[in-house]
Amino acid sequence: MSESAGHSSASNKRPKHIFVTGGVVSSLGKGIACASLGRLLKSRGLNVTIQKFDPYINVDPGTMSPFQHGEVFVTDDGAETDLDLGHYERFIDVNMTSKNNSTTGQIYYAVISKERRGDYLGKTIQVIPHITDEIQDRIRDVAEKNGYYDVVITEIGGTVGDIESLPFLEAVRQFALKAGRQNAIFIHLTLIPYIKASGEIKTKPTQHSVMRLREIGIQPDILLCRTESPLTHEAREKIGLFCNVTANAVIEAKDAETIYEIPLTFHKEKLDNLVIESLNLECHDPDLDAWTQFVETVKNPAGEVEIAICGKYVDLPDSYKSIIEACTHAGVENDARVDLTLVDAEDIEEKGAHDLLRGVSGILVCPGFGNRGIEGKIEAAKYARENAIPYLGICLGMQCAVIEFARNVCGLEKANSSEFDSGSSNHVIDVMPDQRDLDNMGGTMRLGAYPCAITPGSLAHKIYQQEQVRERHRHRYELNNHYRAMLQEHGMQMMGIYPEKDLVEMIELPGHPWFLGVQFHPELRSRVTKCHPIFRDFVRAALEFDMSKQEEYLKTEVELDK
Repeated sequence: MSESAGHSSASNKRPKHIFVTGGVVSSLGKGIACASLGRLLKSRGLNVTIQKFDPYINVDPGTMSPFQHGEVFVTDDGAETDLDLGHYERFIDVNMTSKNNSTTGQIYYAVISKERRGDYLGKTIQVIPHITDEIQDRIRDVAEKNGYYDVVITEIGGTVGDIESLPFLEAVRQFALKAGRQNAIFIHLTLIPYIKASGEIKTKPTQHSVMRLREIGIQPDILLCRTESPLTHEAREKIGLFCNVTANAVIEAKDAETIYEIPLTFHKEKLDNLVIESLNLECHDPDLDAWTQFVETVKNPAGEVEIAICGKYVDLPDSYKSIIEACTHAGVENDARVDLTLVDAEDIEEKGAHDLLRGVSGILVCPGFGNRGIEGKIEAAKYARENAIPYLGICLGMQCAVIEFARNVCGLEKANSSEFDSGSSNHVIDVMPDQRDLDNMGGTMRLGAYPCAITPGSLAHKIYQQEQVRERHRHRYELNNHYRAMLQEHGMQMMGIYPEKDLVEMIELPGHPWFLGVQFHPELRSRVTKCHPIFRDFVRAALEFDMSKQEEYLKTEVELDK
């Protein structure tokens, strides 16, 4: 479903580098900015990849709470990474790898491991040069060992002025100095606050942010200015004067209606032209027709449908970022706006599924870990099954559907997962055998892309139009094969199997209009102009259900009139 790195006609040339930093405040959208610039450069025929350096000391985000960090994005090669890598993949349609995301924890772990092996021959290990050299090695690894790229965009996490980011900033300063002016540039994303009381924008925070960068030896070549209010020519001139850049290198990054509009906004601001000139890149004019059409459909769809997303991290929507974006992609493929209602699984436990899910045309139960909200997710699966509402269960969402079916259709009242109830006599979901004795929590689950064999004639086969696919996983628990025969006898079908270990990957209810549970994470493979087929078909089914509701309502109204 994606493109891999190709080989450019300029494959004998060194890759060009773009380093993106952020200032003033956090969460300005560096990831989206990098992804948008990457899309523009790719639309011109350039091979592009993006990497991110995260300043936190965790080795990866795999053991961090979604409330702390948002979703964990998993790559084909099984790396647990920052959610920004999801934006990169969705925008530039290139698979990321473990090399595209590095944390402070990984950097120090690698250097300390080398020291323990004696690689440094008794030298004193220091931030400079050992930590900064390791960072630079990782930039080169992405540029040269993942395939050939014309351009590597590197996002430096955190905010300029944070102590945690200093080694990364020093490393990229050194790297750019060695690469030369026409091979490496710096883009700084900053905030231009608007003071409503005085009706003015304020440039001073940006001036101070750039000053901090220049103090450590980095002069930005381009400024991306997040703003609510348009930048006047006078404001650009002032910012350029005090930040030592030309006025045309002060790019307005105005708040957009949809994140997918940002590449078009940057193109209108001539950001891609500026980058191409600065790096002396040879490429053709951008082809943005498909992207423009996508944005037009996002903003002005023909139809609309309401789908409930049931999870336990709904207070922070970034916890389900890839799912939300995949629903947007699916909406465009069906020329419809997908209105997502985020439903807390614990609220279902308290108030009941009927009160919270009544009226929706599709129910998606999200992945997750731990027993909080589990009974609510199980109730959501039951409500979808009994009311013939299109249902998509992802990872834990599939497992909840299995538990619900075992309890209420197969008659196993105490059916559960060993994750939630170790004392249950009916673990229809159980820990994988190779996960039982693990002590380390980080990076030890079933992670990355695995093959799935699909049964011909199934709903899954109708969706994929293939008999084998590869999808990404992140879990420790599986459907217990001891219960497969019983579940099948009562009507649940296992239509997707991991052949090597005979593990269930997909379940269906053939008597239901659209009911699918998947052990993997299809949302991680959905792209802007290549929606994942499961989401596309799920939204289509929800639209059909919505239409049938409307027809039934009209029929009832006619009967009442009589």
